[in-house]
Amino acid sequence: MRLPPCFCCMLFSLTWLPVVVSLLSPVAPAPLAPAAPRATPTEAPTADHLLSRLSMAISKLQTLRCTVKASERHAGSYQHALTQMKVASSPLRVYLRTNQGVEVLWVQGQNDGDAWVYPNRFPYVTLSLDPNGTLMRRTQHHSVADAGYGTIADLIRTAPQRSDAYRRSFRYAGDTTLQGRPCHVLRSDFPQFRYIAHKTSAGETAGKIAERYGCGEYRIVERNKVDYTTPLPAGRVLQVPNAYGRRTILCVEQKTMLPLAVAVWDDKGLFESFEFSQVVANQPIAAVEFTKDYKDYRL
Repeated sequence: MRLPPCFCCMLFSLTWLPVVVSLLSPVAPAPLAPAAPRATPTEAPTADHLLSRLSMAISKLQTLRCTVKASERHAGSYQHALTQMKVASSPLRVYLRTNQGVEVLWVQGQNDGDAWVYPNRFPYVTLSLDPNGTLMRRTQHHSVADAGYGTIADLIRTAPQRSDAYRRSFRYAGDTTLQGRPCHVLRSDFPQFRYIAHKTSAGETAGKIAERYGCGEYRIVERNKVDYTTPLPAGRVLQVPNAYGRRTILCVEQKTMLPLAVAVWDDKGLFESFEFSQVVANQPIAAVEFTKDYKDYRL
């Protein structure tokens, strides 16, 4: 059964980008005006400080409710979706409902590791699907286990086996207002982004390779025609991105230090973009809302 596209992403539209791009474009000098009393200058925040605060805010999330709009590039075209999302940690639990009526519930340690999926189409039965299997990842950049801010956390994370050149490329690019909320803008320009040759070790998977390079699994799988979880033989040469993107823009709400939007470009143009709205963080979500038989679900 073919499922609707983008049914398990953390998902986005580009309506916010003109606001951000205007901050990054040259501005013509304003006409001279009478001198005003000089205000005491405030020191601009550093990108490293903001990224550390962002990482900390994400790591402290216990629960998250939000609506996510997404654009993701697949085979040269873009798929769009609007998804309502609930996430809780310890253990990780995720519930998603798309604007197409598709529902997904995944609870770590339950259902033999599979997600429950209601596809909202014939034969209108709930399926148990591998979150990294062919059906659920056919046109998905991210696994349901990355719902919420998982991908953003990984995007900016440093690890012993990973170069931190991409993370160090972020710069504080000013402030803006998004959804009526003051935000810091972080921008990465990484012109050295490219695909490099990676020779596999025995037992490596696309996920392990993506972890090493911080590039995400999707482009490895797409470019090399491999799957997400099958161990690869030793000595195979794959083409792998050396970082997550050529350019990345993050809008981070100043009050909560949680992302409201992110967009990533690579060598082909816009790769993906996500906008998070109606964000409610660290407010209780009843355990029953992460059960298959919850009264509001059709699972």
